[in-house]
Amino acid sequence: QVQLVESGGGSVQAGGSLRLSCAASRYIYSTYCMGWFRRAPGKEREGVAIITNNGNTKYTDSVKGRFTISRDNAQNTLYLQMNSLQPEDTAMYYCAATTIRCAQAHYMFYVQAFPYWGQGTQVTVSS
Repeated sequence: QVQLVESGGGSVQAGGSLRLSCAASRYIYSTYCMGWFRRAPGKEREGVAIITNNGNTKYTDSVKGRFTISRDNAQNTLYLQMNSLQPEDTAMYYCAATTIRCAQAHYMFYVQAFPYWGQGTQVTVSS
């Protein structure tokens, strides 16, 4: 059963933009803390951005000023607007969620802090 479904990935040239979406399934009734992670080829999964139930956000340093995380009023859809994309942004992007409020572990991008994960959407940025 898929709990989160990502979409919006694709292939773009450096400097381009993409907007990722993540829709929560009916199996997730309360997503207080949500985030985006990514895994580049040959690297481990890393945190990208976090958003709280009330819309507070946190970004990893490498995407600050370029990426924007947001969520809809129903708190069941997550977005990631990615601008000024660079080749190093190439990765599989995953959305993640938990039914509790964001805490230190979430802001530190601990994978183990998010029990719900999507299957990912591929983002490829060419130079």
